[in-house]
Amino acid sequence: MELNYYSELAVRLVNTERPERGEDSLTSVEAVREMCGPDSMTARRATEADVTRLRAVRTRLRAVFTAAAEGDEVRAVDLLNSLLMEFPTSPQISGHEYLDGEGRPRWHMHLAEHPANATAGYAATACMGLAFHLTDLGVDRLGVCQADPCRNAYLDTSTNRSRRYCSDRCATRANVAAYRARKRRKSELESEDGAAPAGRGRTGPTSGRTAPAVQRATEDTDA
Repeated sequence: MELNYYSELAVRLVNTERPERGEDSLTSVEAVREMCGPDSMTARRATEADVTRLRAVRTRLRAVFTAAAEGDEVRAVDLLNSLLMEFPTSPQISGHEYLDGEGRPRWHMHLAEHPANATAGYAATACMGLAFHLTDLGVDRLGVCQADPCRNAYLDTSTNRSRRYCSDRCATRANVAAYRARKRRKSELESEDGAAPAGRGRTGPTSGRTAPAVQRATEDTDA
């Protein structure tokens, strides 16, 4: 099992809540089991008590992503280290369930958990996976979606560290909003320009072109 999979567990937990919208999908043991995956050992161990426990872990994990997104690397690492100490796990080499074409094991790293409850198991693997992701790719790869009011957490795996949104949908929505804001501002500026007093702005050149005709009309009247 790839270690990147474990880091996605942290994202999955954080995004069960949308604080800017007052939404929370982690409200029952059934929701916990769905988040963990129905066939996982953690899901089978889940009880109602894990709803409250996982919500507490979620708050702390969101703080990690927020600190990273704000550029406070030291705080992000300190917060994650605190979670790692509270929810330890044991890296082990596994592979007997995955065989290559010659029947040999496909060895890979696996995070073995020894939890007292479902929350401890989920938190241990999620936090360790996030730690691997952070140390391998950098703290700035942990982000919070910039599309208001989303604020979902995400892991930036782009080649140039340019990701700012949790999904293509949020990126499109943000781009459309920015385009409309520019159009609105342009329209406001044009309206202000059109409301300029007579003799200024666009009316100046027109008055200048009509001046000779007004002068000739005056001379004819004097004659």
